[in-house]
Amino acid sequence: MKPIILALLAAGHASAATYYVSPTGNDAASGAQNAPWQTIARAQSAAAPGDTIYLRGGRYAYSAATTACASRTAVVDAVTLSKSGSEGAPIRYWAYPGEIPVFDFSAMKDDCRVKGINVSASWLHLKGLEITGAPQQPENRLNHESWGLWIKGSHNVFEQLNAHHNMGPGVFLADGSHNLVLNSDSHHNYDPYTSNGAGQSADGFGAHIKANQPGNVFRGCRAWANTDDGFDLIKAYSPVTIEYSWAWQHGYLPGTSTPLAAGNGNGIKAGGYGGVYAANAARHIVRFSVAFHNKAAGFYANHHPLALDFFNNTAFGNGADYDMRGIAPDGAPASFGLLRNNIGRTVRNAAGADQAHNSWTLPLTVRDSDFESVSAEGWDAARQADGSLPALPDYRPRAGSALIDKGVDVGLPFNGAAPDLGAFESGAQAKK
Repeated sequence: MKPIILALLAAGHASAATYYVSPTGNDAASGAQNAPWQTIARAQSAAAPGDTIYLRGGRYAYSAATTACASRTAVVDAVTLSKSGSEGAPIRYWAYPGEIPVFDFSAMKDDCRVKGINVSASWLHLKGLEITGAPQQPENRLNHESWGLWIKGSHNVFEQLNAHHNMGPGVFLADGSHNLVLNSDSHHNYDPYTSNGAGQSADGFGAHIKANQPGNVFRGCRAWANTDDGFDLIKAYSPVTIEYSWAWQHGYLPGTSTPLAAGNGNGIKAGGYGGVYAANAARHIVRFSVAFHNKAAGFYANHHPLALDFFNNTAFGNGADYDMRGIAPDGAPASFGLLRNNIGRTVRNAAGADQAHNSWTLPLTVRDSDFESVSAEGWDAARQADGSLPALPDYRPRAGSALIDKGVDVGLPFNGAAPDLGAFESGAQAKK
């Protein structure tokens, strides 16, 4: 690279600014650490690619959207992030270290659908934010869900988010490519006033992206106690990967064991197009993930028209641990799926699926004694300091377990002579 170009890049990096926002700040201030702004909108107006905005801890309460509802079925935003960063120089909206900024939309009375945070920009990095309270109005039963975080951009990172108690999905990827949702939680979301039934649309994480939008990944995420599904890829026309993620207790009134008739209740719903055959369907990947105690299926193909990849997953205590219900070109029921190295006990609609080296296809019996622990409690424990999932003993193979080295190489890292069955690999040395 020519010296003048290197110098320009170095100068651009050196000029990156750092700004501060606080609930007790003032938008007329300088944005410095000792004179923070009050709103993320003010910070966005000043931000340039490469800049960092630190959001101090506390509650950022919103009582109205940025625009009025044009009708009772319109969609409005409380926070709009529309200014993009650039490759190698994202705009960062980060929690100040050791503090939690809480974006609370519960006081909003806008009589239409609400996006709590609407991200239409690209090359952003949001980290450490809590997102709660995206509302529906009880007198308005004309709409489906509202959303905690709504995304229609590309090359974004959404890290260590905590989305909860929204009246709709906590995190929803409407469109865009190469987005990473990393080490984030979405839980206790419930849409009581949705037009097609209470609980029908409040997923933990959703991705309904269009065709030709590759590279979207959910990694290290947890979804629990949402009234619809934990992860939902229905109507996603580009491949999505869900990996190293956990989903449990979906389809119930949050915090209870009371089932909701309209809540689907799947842990990871990995595809489908509303029960209609789609010739241009995407092939999604679900791997190294855990689903348990969901009302319906732990892992569900949802009438997908082609085989989805399910590798090294663990399911227990679901209505069905795996359901590979697919759809043929003529609309008739079918079963598809490529299943390898999975653990489960109840498998439905899988007669036509390509399934081998799973706990139910091998001559072995899965016993509680195969694991260090089989507790269903504590999966919502605090994350590790770097935001990664807590190191729990639950459903990890015990030394000498019959599940160790019983898998088959699918091109993913493993230890020992062959991959173990399930989401957790024993041993310390990675091998591929």
